[in-house]
Amino acid sequence: MATAKLTFYGAAEEVTGSNFLLEVGGKKILVECGMFQGGKFSEDKNYEPFQYAPTGIDAVVVTHAHLDHSGRLPKLVKDGFRGPIYCTPATRDFIEILLRDSQHLIQDEAEQHGHRPLYDDNDVTECLKYFEPIEYNEEKEIFKGIKLILRDAGHILGSATADIAWLDDSGKAKNIVFSGDLGNPPVPLLRPTEFIDKADYVVCESTYGGRIHEDWHTRRVYLHQAIEDTIKNKGVLMLPAFAMERAQELLYELNDFIESKRLPKIPIYLDAPLAAAATEIYKKYTRYYNVEAQYLVSRGEFVFDFPGLSITQSVDESKAINDVPPPKVIIAGSGMMNGGRILHHALRYLPDPNSQLLIIGYQARGTLGRRILDGEKSVRIFGEDVAVNCHVLAIGAFSAHPDQHQLIAWLANIPNPKKVFTVHGENDQLLDFAKAIRNKLGAEAEIPKEGEEVSL
Repeated sequence: MATAKLTFYGAAEEVTGSNFLLEVGGKKILVECGMFQGGKFSEDKNYEPFQYAPTGIDAVVVTHAHLDHSGRLPKLVKDGFRGPIYCTPATRDFIEILLRDSQHLIQDEAEQHGHRPLYDDNDVTECLKYFEPIEYNEEKEIFKGIKLILRDAGHILGSATADIAWLDDSGKAKNIVFSGDLGNPPVPLLRPTEFIDKADYVVCESTYGGRIHEDWHTRRVYLHQAIEDTIKNKGVLMLPAFAMERAQELLYELNDFIESKRLPKIPIYLDAPLAAAATEIYKKYTRYYNVEAQYLVSRGEFVFDFPGLSITQSVDESKAINDVPPPKVIIAGSGMMNGGRILHHALRYLPDPNSQLLIIGYQARGTLGRRILDGEKSVRIFGEDVAVNCHVLAIGAFSAHPDQHQLIAWLANIPNPKKVFTVHGENDQLLDFAKAIRNKLGAEAEIPKEGEEVSL
């Protein structure tokens, strides 16, 4: 086969919009087709034409369902792509509900700004026809001489690292591993991130490449303390949560607190229909759980349900939460506060000094969550100026992404990679991580720019 080429079309010197094009053996394989996210749910950049011809793409590999990795798939199909889309079975199911949900948000946003939506529901339906799920560690020859293996990334249920292998001109085996988003073990439900023992090249996420998280025990302590403080102050604890993984992790932890009587019964609301739908998919894929969670399920325990929990579906049910006096806990989407029901609760409770906003996931630049986390004391929600008087707390250990120590440990298992490309990170995180790779592993690290091509 001819020399392989890799081009970086997204998540280069930024966190969102993952999009990489691998050209090898006369085939064009797209890894990720993510949405760019920031202040608006769907940034203007998503509407720009792809920098390659979608009709010329032979296959797509998606590491997991998060929209910054999958959100432009319907646009890709709308613009002419007709090849297979490879991912795990759970990822395929999650992508369906996420794309359906995002399409409604995109439609609403397009109507507000007076332009056509990025894609419609028919485009989502058409896109789903091209999925060909494969299981973890199943070696799949996707084209003659080109093989794909997905391994458990431990980031969210069904998330994977993608290992693509081929033979070079001399007949020597070569491979490149795309980390996707790696996990932050140990966590409830999920198995630890699976290590890779061979890679010539690695495209590695760097979300927290310059950060060190709190000890994993600490996150439970902080969460418990935040709820206790909320009860003591007769306030409201707002938890903006991503529909997948963070919401289910919170339910798992809260279930344990309640079952072990570490907390009194308090009204807890999951005010996120998408998270409720995702939880049903979690119940379907218990085979992907870790040993402890599988044991609990085998005993018939309901790890996502407990006394005091209410799961709201309708808008009226969501509004009715306001009628319940504090203290109470509200888990609502979206995780970066750039849409969803969390905005209605934030409008009401951000000005309350007795309440708390607990940030437990990555907040992209420009999002409401990031602005509050960075210390803004007044924000605009639905056209109103809202004072931020509540206590704002962030727990990095709840993040679904690994810190620098965990990233280095994952890479250290790969002997002598020719090069590591650091992506999916802001500049300070990329620089710190690339420096750590060079100093701690003695490996060559490169921070690619958008549109950059490299030969492999």
